[in-house]
Amino acid sequence: MSETHKIQTFSGNIIVGDTDSKHESDFPQGITSATEVERAFKQGRTESGQFSDETDIHDKELSAGVAKVEALQKVWGKWGYYVLVAGLFVASYIYSLDGLTTYNYLAIATSTVMKHSLTGTVTVAGSIIMAVGKPFMAKLADYLGRGETYLIVLIFYIVAYILFASAQNIGQIAGAQILYSVGNTGLQMMTQVIIADVTTLKYRTFVAGLLSLPYIINTPISAEISQGVLSGGGWRWGYGMFAIMVPACLIPVIGTIFYGQWKAKKEGVLNNELFAEKNVFKNPIKGLNTFQKEIDLPGCTLIALSLALILIPLGLAPTASKGWNSPHIIAMLVVGCVLLPVWVVWELVIADKYGYFPIAPARFFKNMNIAAACVIGFFDFVSFYLQYTYQYSFVYVVKTDWSYRDLNYFNNVQTFGLCSFGLVAGIILIYYRRPKWLLVGGLVVRLLGVGIMIHSRGALGSTVELVFCQLLQGMGGGFAAVLILLIAQALVPHTDVAVVTALIYLFTEVGTPIGSAIATAIWTNQMPGQLAAHVPTTNSTLLTELYSSITIIKEYPAGDPIREGVITAYSNVMRNLCIGATVTGAIPLIAAIFFVSDMTLGNAQNNWDGRGLTGDKGDVENQPKEKEIK
Repeated sequence: MSETHKIQTFSGNIIVGDTDSKHESDFPQGITSATEVERAFKQGRTESGQFSDETDIHDKELSAGVAKVEALQKVWGKWGYYVLVAGLFVASYIYSLDGLTTYNYLAIATSTVMKHSLTGTVTVAGSIIMAVGKPFMAKLADYLGRGETYLIVLIFYIVAYILFASAQNIGQIAGAQILYSVGNTGLQMMTQVIIADVTTLKYRTFVAGLLSLPYIINTPISAEISQGVLSGGGWRWGYGMFAIMVPACLIPVIGTIFYGQWKAKKEGVLNNELFAEKNVFKNPIKGLNTFQKEIDLPGCTLIALSLALILIPLGLAPTASKGWNSPHIIAMLVVGCVLLPVWVVWELVIADKYGYFPIAPARFFKNMNIAAACVIGFFDFVSFYLQYTYQYSFVYVVKTDWSYRDLNYFNNVQTFGLCSFGLVAGIILIYYRRPKWLLVGGLVVRLLGVGIMIHSRGALGSTVELVFCQLLQGMGGGFAAVLILLIAQALVPHTDVAVVTALIYLFTEVGTPIGSAIATAIWTNQMPGQLAAHVPTTNSTLLTELYSSITIIKEYPAGDPIREGVITAYSNVMRNLCIGATVTGAIPLIAAIFFVSDMTLGNAQNNWDGRGLTGDKGDVENQPKEKEIK
């Protein structure tokens, strides 16, 4: 029988490779149909009709998304590759410009509706979506295809920007933030997955670093844009203009992917074979059942509900009428904590038995490196957001002589360091090719920057000290962010790349809502008392206004007793946030030293099976054997 790879899609089966074998006699012993061939690949059946655990996972669980991207790389040539990378650069450019500007508008937007204290809560809600949305986007990318998922991402972006621009209350702002988070997390996921699809391990971090350059380019540009928006058209226009720019910037990469798929089909490298049992239009029940199994709908739902019910109360409790004793707060925490182990059991034990494709398969956690990468990413983000959630509000208040431009430059110092040194790490890996000690060194520098911040925060340190702390954190974080992802991707077959990427980002970005929620809890619990203690007034209405809106604080000039009292209160609370960030930041360093193994990066798509970018097996220089990295 000619070798054929059969994979499930929403509309049917994609066949990659030779499709000449159509007769029953061509199938392996004990297999009588094309459907059985697919089941054999999933279950591990060999040519003799027997089942084997040693069957290549790439063939057993090859997805439509991976099949399409491997096929298009066989036909589009070097110019197709160059155009795709250029399209990814344009997409990265608008993604970075969006992130570097719109984050600054959120505090102003919530202050406009007199709900600044809920900034952290809105951030938590968006962060939960960004975390749990990544596995769902990865599954869509595998099930539907990379280009198809890009289109879905684009729709969420456009709707979110329109809603932001027209928001009149905190509910609309929160809703816009949730939709925006879906689009944002999808665009980030798709960019990283496609980079992994089309680059070898040796050059992957370098290409990812190149695609981070827009952050460096946009740092000064975004400062000017933010200054112009906030002092001119207003924050609503700051959001609304992206409803026009994002679609224009995503067209090149989406068009390139669809062109490659069309060409692969035209040349017979990629063909569709529709099966009635999988066609959602001809057989809706079976089609939808296949769809929900491949995206692991129960797993995605369980983790989303669990994290939401655990994390949202952390931000809501301080402002609830009865605080932590509020019945709805207790109920959410209890249910969320119960659902979390249920999700773990589902992913590791139950899902595979019932034909689901889990978002966190047990085989990932048999490798200590992948588990360590998850731990490093999680605690690194908790540490980061403990300090960062209220950092903009903090410098907005304590730096009395800073303009919006200055605030934006400062807010982007760490991003500048992350992107610059992510590229540096990529250049080093081309020649050094061993990532562990680069990771350890980066985490040491990151921890140093967080620790110094305890002294250098705001009014207690000079501007130079404050900026230097942010730069150190960016330098170390730049190494850590790219290396934990690379290590995880290296240890799985291509068909698992999207899922393991999503898993690393899931654990990493769960750190965002937890860090933000803890920061919000500390802020809302401590700030009212600090303001009452240090602001020379007994006017409770004024204290409430100062707590609720940073724009009202800004109305008091430097040297005013009220402004100085607020600065002292903000400095004291920020000190506690920085101490927590430093303690938490030590955990990733310990995990990297003791639980990450070194490896050699070569010219394959991964170290698991040594396959090339088109899915073909071949000898790859300096690649470890599969048994050495399981």
